[in-house]
Amino acid sequence: QVQLVESGGGLVQAGGSLRLSCAASGRIFGAYAMGWFRQAPGKEREFVAAISAWSGGSTRYHDSVKGRFTISRDNAKNTVYLQMNSLKPEDTAVYYCAAGGVWGRTVVRDSSGDYDYWGQGTQVTVSS
Repeated sequence: QVQLVESGGGLVQAGGSLRLSCAASGRIFGAYAMGWFRQAPGKEREFVAAISAWSGGSTRYHDSVKGRFTISRDNAKNTVYLQMNSLKPEDTAVYYCAAGGVWGRTVVRDSSGDYDYWGQGTQVTVSS
């Protein structure tokens, strides 16, 4: 079992930055690929970014956030981060952290159905 707690959300003006954190507890954090998803009001949950297990040598991003968002992990702190720069109003959503399976050192996936554990979410609001 893996427990995930997100933090770092808030209200920011367009063009600003936020860093989301996701603290994990439970089993061996480093062995899990991790992902960030988001859900805006009235929309389905969508993939944002993912990072592979252990050293996080593989990452993947939704096209809409490429060049603006960066996912990283610190296994010593059992934490995964999402640095969000140049935020836009369309980034407004509840952001969820998710832990996938033990897929191997280079595998990343962008389907929510592949992820087994989820946090409660943190609200990000970007004003224009």
